[in-house]
Amino acid sequence: MSMRRAIALILFPAVLAGCAAADRYGADHPGAAEAEGAMVVAANPLAAEAGREMLASGGSAADAAIAAQMVLNLVEPQSSGIGGGGFALHYSGEAGGIVAYDGRETAPDGVDSDLFVDDTGDTIGYRRAVVGGRAVGVPGLLRMLEDLHADHGALPWDALFEPAIELARNGFPVSPRLHRLIGADSHLDTYPAAHSYFYTESGEPLPVGYQLRNPEFAAVLERVAVEGADAFYYGPIAEDIAAAVQHAEDNPGALTAEDLAGYRAVRREPVCRSYRDARICGMPPPTSGGVTLLQILGILQQFDPEELDTRTAGGAHLLAEASRLAFADRERFLADPDFTPVPVEALLDADYLAARARCIDPERSMGEAWPGLPAWLIGEPVHREAPSTSHLSVVDFDGNAVSMTTSIEQAFGSRVMVRGFLLNNQLTDFAFRSEDEEGRPVANRPEPGKRPRSSMAPTLLLDQDGRLIGAVGSPGGPRIIGYVVQRIVALTDMGLTMEEAIALPNVVNRNGPTELEEGTPVEDLADALRRRGHKVEITPLNSGLHGVEVVPGSGLLRGAADHRREGASLGL
Repeated sequence: MSMRRAIALILFPAVLAGCAAADRYGADHPGAAEAEGAMVVAANPLAAEAGREMLASGGSAADAAIAAQMVLNLVEPQSSGIGGGGFALHYSGEAGGIVAYDGRETAPDGVDSDLFVDDTGDTIGYRRAVVGGRAVGVPGLLRMLEDLHADHGALPWDALFEPAIELARNGFPVSPRLHRLIGADSHLDTYPAAHSYFYTESGEPLPVGYQLRNPEFAAVLERVAVEGADAFYYGPIAEDIAAAVQHAEDNPGALTAEDLAGYRAVRREPVCRSYRDARICGMPPPTSGGVTLLQILGILQQFDPEELDTRTAGGAHLLAEASRLAFADRERFLADPDFTPVPVEALLDADYLAARARCIDPERSMGEAWPGLPAWLIGEPVHREAPSTSHLSVVDFDGNAVSMTTSIEQAFGSRVMVRGFLLNNQLTDFAFRSEDEEGRPVANRPEPGKRPRSSMAPTLLLDQDGRLIGAVGSPGGPRIIGYVVQRIVALTDMGLTMEEAIALPNVVNRNGPTELEEGTPVEDLADALRRRGHKVEITPLNSGLHGVEVVPGSGLLRGAADHRREGASLGL
C-alpha cells in the first residue's frame, strides 16, 4: 500500500474533502469537491460513498468504479445496472496507457433484421417496441466490470459488492428523483415484479425517504461476489432472465440462456485526437460517442477559441453547426465495427474535418447537414434513444482514472424485472428499418450477436505529454455527445473549471433544431439564433455530467457533479 493510501485509510472518517451532509439528497450535498489524493464523482451520494470507501481501503479507480456502479444499480435502477451494459475508459497513471472496455449489449441469436417489423411489413412504433421482452439485449455490464477488475483491480472482487449488498439488505431512502420518475412512468406498474417493488400497497409511487429493501438483488450480488460473473451468465439467474424475456406479456423476446452464456465483453483501442493543447480520448464504435465528439471538436478547432463561448449567440451557432455535420456522418456511417466497416480514420482525418468546417457560415445556419464522405458505405439508420443512463468518473491515489457510462436504455428499461434488477431495452438503439429508401442495407440494422449503436461518450483529457488532466461524461441519449463536447470546449477554450463547465446552460444540436436549456440564460439567445436561420426549441436538457479535473502543476483534484441531478463528488 502506498503511503498516501495508508494515510487516507487511517484518517478516512476525518479528512475527506466534501463529506456528505445529513440530508443526502439536499442542496447541501457536495456537488463539487477538492482533494489532493483521490476523487469519485457519481450520480448518487450513496454510490459516491461506496466508491470512496474502496479508495480509502487501498482500492484502485477500477475498484471504486465497480463498487459505485453496484450501488447505482440499487439506488437509481431507472438508469443503469447489471441488466444492461456500458462503456469504460481506463487510464493507467504510471504507464499512461488507455484501454477501452466495451460492455455493450448484443442482439440474441434469435433476432433478425425484421425485429421491429410487424406482420404487415410496417415498422412498429417505438412505444410498442420499448416495453417487454422484444428489445432486451444480452446484458454486458458484469462481464465488462470483471475484465476491468482483472486488469486493474487492487481489492478482492467480493469486497467491491459489500456496500451494495448492505444497502440492499438493510434498505436505503428513496430519492426525490426516483420517486418522481416512478410517478411519471406509464408502463412500470403493468409488470407484476416491478409493480410490487416500486409502488405502495395502495398503488402509489414509493414516497421520498421510504426505506427500500431489495433482498432478491442482495442475493444475486452475493452469488456474483463469490462466484464471479459466471454466476450471472450461467445457471439459475441466466435461466430466470431468459424466461422473463420469453414470457413477457404482450411483447416477448428472443433472449435465451445460451445467449447469456456466449456473451463476451471486448477490450478495444480508444479513439484519440488533439484539440488545442489537449489530447481527447473516447470510446470507439459501437458507440458513436467518441468519434462524433472528436469530429465536432476537430471542426471547431478551425475557429478562434474566443469565438466559441457557448453563452453567446455566435458560440452557440458554431457549436450547433459543427454538431450538425458530425451527426450527419454519425447517422450514415457508425455502427458495430464487427459487422459493418466503420471509416474511423477517414472521419477523423484533419483535412476532412477542415473541409467540413468550411461548410459553416458564421452568420447563417446550413439547416439539415448531409454526410460528407463518399457514398460507398451508406446506410440510413432510423432510431431514437431515450435519455436515461448514468456516468461516473474516478481518479485514485496512483493517478489511475476511470470514465464510465452505463445504461439500461429508457428510464426503467424494458420494465421486466428479474431477481430484483431491471432488464434493458437497448435493442431499440438499432435502426427500425433494415434498408434505406433506395433498398440499401442500413449499417445499424439488427443482426444476431450485433451490438446496437450507442451515444455514450465517457471521455478522458490528457496533456500533450500523456498526463491526465480530466475525466468527464454524461447520460442523456444522443444529447450525451453535445453535453460532453460543450464541457471540453469550456475547459479548453473558455478557461473554466470543471465545476463551472458543468454548470453552463446546455446548448445541443443533433442535426435538427438547436435546443436551448429551459429556464437558463441561454433562452435569451433564441431570437439571435433564429435570425441566423436556426429552428430553436427551448426545452429541459437534463444532463447528468460527472467530471474530475486535475489542476496542472499542483496535483489537486477537482470533482464536480451536475446540479441537474442528485450526484456527489467525494475526495480523499
